[in-house]
Amino acid sequence: MSARRIALLGGAGGIGRVLAAELLAAGDEVLTLDLLASLERHGISGGVEIDVTDEASVDRAFSKLGTALDGFVNLAGYNTELTPLGEMDPGYFDEIISANLRGAFLAARAAAPLLARAEGGELGSMIMITSGLASHVRPGYGAYSASKAAVIAMTKTLALELAPKVRVNAVAPGLVDTAFLRGGTGRSAEDAESIVNLDSYKAITPLDRIAQPADITGPIRFLLGPDSSFMSGQVLWVNGGGYMP
Repeated sequence: MSARRIALLGGAGGIGRVLAAELLAAGDEVLTLDLLASLERHGISGGVEIDVTDEASVDRAFSKLGTALDGFVNLAGYNTELTPLGEMDPGYFDEIISANLRGAFLAARAAAPLLARAEGGELGSMIMITSGLASHVRPGYGAYSASKAAVIAMTKTLALELAPKVRVNAVAPGLVDTAFLRGGTGRSAEDAESIVNLDSYKAITPLDRIAQPADITGPIRFLLGPDSSFMSGQVLWVNGGGYMP
């Protein structure tokens, strides 16, 4: 397979850094987009600064990626509070919807025309990272669950609208042990206490452990590659058996 150009939005995060290393080892060109604080914190040189809550920032970032992409993975997203919807501040609700849903829309809109010009004979591949919480809802995650459920609906819509030039799929992880649980990459010191009781979560997971980034990057690489060439509009649930839709 010839070298591919793959853009990773949120690529400075825990999953993104592992995925970037794997893709680079396979000979791909990786373009990392993330908050400036995230890029600087993890020493990612040549990364592209982006803020998905700012339309102009998204447009500027994607204008720097050239004219064609073979793959685009949207890893961006965050949730910092576990609050019942009846007690949630509307400003926080709006913030989560803006970052996780509106940001995904802006990024997908910007990536689509670049993916439609994928080179090397393969269709462009867009992968949205959603969450098991999109369907397996739990108390306290109302805004986040709503945003990620909408991302699944967006994935299916894009799969129809961008066919036959671009494939669009999603990966829905369960809990993964990254800075996402400790304030968020680039949004915190990344060393706070986990917002989730990891021992309790492990106890209810059939495979008896917490997912690590490499557990998620494998399914993503599968969806980027030729072995999934006839898949579009699908969701891969990756959670150690904790949720079986």
